[in-house]
Amino acid sequence: MYEEPYRWIEAVGNRRQYLEDQFKQGSPIVALSYDKGILMLTVSRGTPKLYEIYDRIALGGMGHPADLEKLRFQLLDMAHLEGFNRSPSDVTGARLLKNGLAPTVKQAFEEIFKAPFIAKILLAELGETPERNQFLTIDYDGTFEETKLCAVVAGTPSIQAQLLKEVKVRIGQNVASVTEAIDLAARVWAKGSLLHSTISSDVSHNEKSAEDREGDVQKVEFDDEEVLNHLRQTLLDSTLECSLLDRTISGSSKYRVLPDDEVATLLPSAMQPAQ
Repeated sequence: MYEEPYRWIEAVGNRRQYLEDQFKQGSPIVALSYDKGILMLTVSRGTPKLYEIYDRIALGGMGHPADLEKLRFQLLDMAHLEGFNRSPSDVTGARLLKNGLAPTVKQAFEEIFKAPFIAKILLAELGETPERNQFLTIDYDGTFEETKLCAVVAGTPSIQAQLLKEVKVRIGQNVASVTEAIDLAARVWAKGSLLHSTISSDVSHNEKSAEDREGDVQKVEFDDEEVLNHLRQTLLDSTLECSLLDRTISGSSKYRVLPDDEVATLLPSAMQPAQ
């Protein structure tokens, strides 16, 4: 009888290690505010990772496509039911996450005889001004965080914290246009992807404590040319996926996917893949 809590703790620890291994090669999601709205950016190979949830709310996810789809449809159902029964103004990212998504993900993670969700999710909610934009991220165990101006989802907590710190520092320099937002988000994505590759290839890194692993991430540095070259090489066989929550769009829905040809015109020449 006394062994049961310890077995549960051990099982949860094993699940955590298993899930962290699943995200090592995942594509980070970067979301940030600019003067007219919010940009969300990632890189994909066929399966989309960015979606509209409601008029002013968008979702970005990394993980298993089937799990992401299940959670996305749960959010869609909850959002539209909330909007129908109450009003569209009652549909907020915080309500969707705290009342629906977080409890579902937490329960799945802690029920050790059932499969957990292999998913990390970022919700972006457009405010009336950039300062009122809301960003929420939820991890595979149901823990969540709320931020302003920007958010990042990445494969490990240390990489995620490092990328978020970099976005916050650079967004303070005033990201005014979509072009500037894409430039910043693409650089941060490329750095995150490089960190994933570097840390994953270091076998000894996985045997270290969480504090040591975080220290390893902070020690890794890349110059601009390394970051840009990695992005260019990645875009040879992958797609830069971008979507906007644009407050200048007329109508209730503010979500817009940027088509590939428009992304190509907005992407700085230094980031364009070699033809």
